[in-house]
Amino acid sequence: MRVVSIPPPAGPQFEGGAQPPYFPHQGPPGPGPYFSHNPYGLRPPAAVNGVAIAALVFGVLCFLPGVGLVLGVIALLQIKRRGERGKGMAVAGVTLSSLGLALWTAALVTGGAAAFWEGFREGARSDSVLSLRKGDCFTSPGGLEGWTVKALKVPCADEHDGEVFALVAVPGTDFPGDDSLVELSEDRCYERRSAYVMDGWSLPEEIGVYYFAPSEQSWRFGDRSVACVLGREDGTRFSGSLRSDASTLDAHQLAYLEAAEVLNVALDEVPASGYFDDDVSDDREWAGQVEEAVTEQVRMLRAHTWPAQARKPVDELVADLVEARIAWGRAAGTADPDAYWIREEEAWEATDPSLSITVRQVLGLATSPPAYDEEAEREPEAGEMEV
Repeated sequence: MRVVSIPPPAGPQFEGGAQPPYFPHQGPPGPGPYFSHNPYGLRPPAAVNGVAIAALVFGVLCFLPGVGLVLGVIALLQIKRRGERGKGMAVAGVTLSSLGLALWTAALVTGGAAAFWEGFREGARSDSVLSLRKGDCFTSPGGLEGWTVKALKVPCADEHDGEVFALVAVPGTDFPGDDSLVELSEDRCYERRSAYVMDGWSLPEEIGVYYFAPSEQSWRFGDRSVACVLGREDGTRFSGSLRSDASTLDAHQLAYLEAAEVLNVALDEVPASGYFDDDVSDDREWAGQVEEAVTEQVRMLRAHTWPAQARKPVDELVADLVEARIAWGRAAGTADPDAYWIREEEAWEATDPSLSITVRQVLGLATSPPAYDEEAEREPEAGEMEV
């Protein structure tokens, strides 16, 4: 901290603060030694000690009580040695600083300081993207593409620009840089979307993923998280929450979607080796993982107690999944490249998302499979091949 001292009074200054030497008056005799300059015999008032003023200021502000206390003690010593004024201000500074130091000590012991700073930070975050939490819907000037730090939280039933589906903590204490934040945001936000929107079929096609990452400036104020946001890609507002997780689903819907997610995750790991390569070792390994995922999905569906109207549709779906499991097992066991690609195509056909429509209908879930790019058919997004 920089301490600015008060300028000394005008006139000659002497090292160490000593008083100027006294020279007797050499002019004609008069009523006193100061006759020629001070006919009333009065001395000019002593200067006010600048350190005493600083001590009083720090004591009143109570921001750095330790500094105010030290300055007050220094001021008292200087005043005594120099004969300056300001003793009252120095004493007040010492007293107030001592009181402030005691309060700060008590706050640190009880955690009050942490609560104070957290409250201060929350106040600074009000009406900004820093105030957003998971599940919040908000409007922002310029929408999501031309966003500013200002964001107004609104009920999700009202029209809004975005909905926060996850907050991702940024590791480390130093600002990681924009490139690292972009990579972290893109990876983690897409990973966490399915946890917030468990029913991928319910997510409108025009909804995309956005994120608000810390800037170098906001990092200095304690911003350490990326806000992952769902919003329309055409920039228009929408109404209604997109959330479909344990907080919005009933037990049967949740059980079905949790079982389906096991297969979704496995299908999403399809190798990116291209089409119809001669080396199918990675593809065969992946087909074996899909076979295991279908086996686990069947187990989970059988383990749950379904309502009466859903039992028959679930049994029929389980029978279809058993056929799909066999198909994926055949693909995993086929070493010849040409034969493998035929087996994999058969396995995809057996994993038909339309097989789950009846179950979804009786459970009250979305019944329209999401559309996806035909060119990326071998690499569907999680939820697109869900059964």
